[in-house]
Amino acid sequence: MRTIVITGASDGIGAAAARQLADTDARLILIGRSPEKTQAVAEATGAEYHLADFTRLDEVRRLARVLNESCSRIDVLANNAGGMFSGPVTTPDGFEKTFQVNHLAPYLLTHLLIDRLLDSRAAVVNTSSIGARLFGNIDLDDLNNWQGFTPNKAYGDAKLANILFTKGLHERFHARGLSSVAFHPGNVATNFAADTDSYFQRVYHGVLKRFLISPQQGGARLRHFIDGKPGGTWASGEYYGTPRRIGSTNRQASDPEIVREHWQRSADMLDIGW
Repeated sequence: MRTIVITGASDGIGAAAARQLADTDARLILIGRSPEKTQAVAEATGAEYHLADFTRLDEVRRLARVLNESCSRIDVLANNAGGMFSGPVTTPDGFEKTFQVNHLAPYLLTHLLIDRLLDSRAAVVNTSSIGARLFGNIDLDDLNNWQGFTPNKAYGDAKLANILFTKGLHERFHARGLSSVAFHPGNVATNFAADTDSYFQRVYHGVLKRFLISPQQGGARLRHFIDGKPGGTWASGEYYGTPRRIGSTNRQASDPEIVREHWQRSADMLDIGW
């Protein structure tokens, strides 16, 4: 039986993917911030669930301890939690909220689970976005975007960080059996950008909302990579703009030095070593 861990599973495409996976024989473990929403999705799908607020890294560490203790294997870790926020907002850990929720928290969770993931020859599926190409322009000396913060740039940089992390995981661990992939879920009609003054708030919650794809369609894209076979359905270390096509993304993702330096600076910020 496969064990699948999905973060950001209380709503949106994470919840939709969980519902679509409910009819399989996988052991589903859902992670969410909202107690009511996460419990409701878990009850509807027969899944296990845990709560974790990614604006607090101690909750990520606690979550990792619980997963390491309760899971003899983890076959898929879907790092799906994230969002666009107004800011800059400083978390209790001292990082900017957009950067921490979208990148540092899943980076830390993956690090803390790496032994279990390697033992399971697991797949790490990172929900990224076309925003990495449209808005991303990472300054390695200001990863938090304290200078010149805008919701769009912070989000673009964070989604680009998901792709850099995917490539870093592939470089370091694919030879040991781990596979990693990043993907764009589509422009999905969810609560995305509700807590921001970005023009995306008007797109996702105004009259243009009818042109977006449904959470079920976005969830199907996430499920595609969760269910897919690395080396067959998808190639490790790549970013997919659509489920079956490797996508073009920000040129910074093609620079191995940026991939490695971003990895190292993220580790230094968290005071961890791989």
